[in-house]
Amino acid sequence: MHAQHHALPERFNFAQHILALNKNRINKLAYRDDQRELTYGELDLRVRQFAAGLLQQGVQPEQRILLVMLDTIDMPVAFLGALYAGVVPVPVNTLLPADNYAYMLAHSEAKLAIVSDALLPVMQQAMAQSHRKVPMFISGKADSAADLHVDTLLAAAPLSEQDFAPTHADQFAFWLYSSGSTGQPKGTVHTHANLYWTAELYGKPVADIREDDVVFSAAKLFFAYGLGNALTFPLSVGATTILMAERPTPAAVFERLTKQRPTIFCGVPTLYVGMLAAEKIPARAETNMRICLSAGETLPREIGEKFQAHFGCDVLDGLGSTEMLHIFLSNHLGDIRYGSTGKAVKGYQVELRDESGQPVPTGEVGDLFIQGPSAALLYWTNREKTMSTFQGAWVKSGDKYRMDAEGYYHYAGRSDDMLKVSGQYVSPIEVEAALMGHDAVLECAVVGKPDEQGLTKTIAYVVLRDKGKADADTESDLKAYVKTRLTPHKYPREIIFTTDLPKTATGKIQRFKLRERD
Repeated sequence: MHAQHHALPERFNFAQHILALNKNRINKLAYRDDQRELTYGELDLRVRQFAAGLLQQGVQPEQRILLVMLDTIDMPVAFLGALYAGVVPVPVNTLLPADNYAYMLAHSEAKLAIVSDALLPVMQQAMAQSHRKVPMFISGKADSAADLHVDTLLAAAPLSEQDFAPTHADQFAFWLYSSGSTGQPKGTVHTHANLYWTAELYGKPVADIREDDVVFSAAKLFFAYGLGNALTFPLSVGATTILMAERPTPAAVFERLTKQRPTIFCGVPTLYVGMLAAEKIPARAETNMRICLSAGETLPREIGEKFQAHFGCDVLDGLGSTEMLHIFLSNHLGDIRYGSTGKAVKGYQVELRDESGQPVPTGEVGDLFIQGPSAALLYWTNREKTMSTFQGAWVKSGDKYRMDAEGYYHYAGRSDDMLKVSGQYVSPIEVEAALMGHDAVLECAVVGKPDEQGLTKTIAYVVLRDKGKADADTESDLKAYVKTRLTPHKYPREIIFTTDLPKTATGKIQRFKLRERD
């Protein structure tokens, strides 16, 4: 390991560290959401109030709380407030169906949940399903005076600046659920130090974030990527962050870029594609971006080039993961190779290995392994998956890559047939299972194919029971059906009706043959 990785004191509480760093910025704007603003002084007070409120509710250090929250100023307060008290916040994807939340409630054994008002109905449904009844504190508008509200937690007398939990740098600090390829999502357990290292190794040196920056991340705080962009990095340098609760459509993003004029913008490839394809794209002069970040899947070369040409702002495309917390492989300012994922971020080591664990020669495809100080510790109550992913000092990413002669890394697909759609993993097996639930479907296979922009879209090859039924109505019917069974982004973008599927002698579907079909 690198000597610099030992620079942290043994006792380290990330929330306390952030509040101490910004002691002299009490009047500076930390956050602005759609409704409210929060200065660094107010953030400091609220984090300590929230911490006290949790302890008053009887939540103990190391116990979990579920954060089912849209991007408003309550979210960083809740996340940091929990850390300050030594409680473990578990921010979760706000786009999930009730049964996912029911699983997470039970699996995390959360003691309470903080829920944005718009997400209350789905959470009430989840709680009914999970048989785990915990108090839900509402962020936003409460329906009735009887409802528990975040403000009741913030009414507590704040913990003093000495009363933060004296956590160890390597102590369990927070979880993030990573999208499960098969079965349920995995609770990825991170430490206090992990947050610190992503800012030191990527946020400051690579993303070049500074105190006078205004940051806007279209990727939400519940993603590892968004958490770094909109919380860890800006707060580590005293910058200002714009939060947006709504879905990041190109129109919604343009409104923030032109009205609030952020200097750093963090998006994902599908969004950059959508922005460039939008009818009303703002002129360069209407925006103020100096650096853009992209992660989630590979940014197609022509999209990076077109964006740079229009806005005069380079897009740093990188690769991160829930397990590593943020980006460890990236393009760098002054060294951008569009279409590649760049080079290792300083402080991380990456290796490409073959099936037997040996390094592969330059230009050959191998499994990507990473080593660095922001790696998670384990998946909660999942020893088998933990052991296959966290291998000593190394983390197996599940991605395949090749390195060219100049040292740039190029994405070569997922090791397990997983697809990445709009920056989120989709398991073909999961989509196939959903489709198979429909009475009209005899058999099906789902693959990913690049579209015109080079982004992955899911295509389902379907064999119908009644071959004569293959028409547009059946296609839209099947898409709608999958949307009711899975998270919306997982539905197949295209359904191709076929009379048979290519199979091996033992009857396994040969997906690679479908990928090769035109």
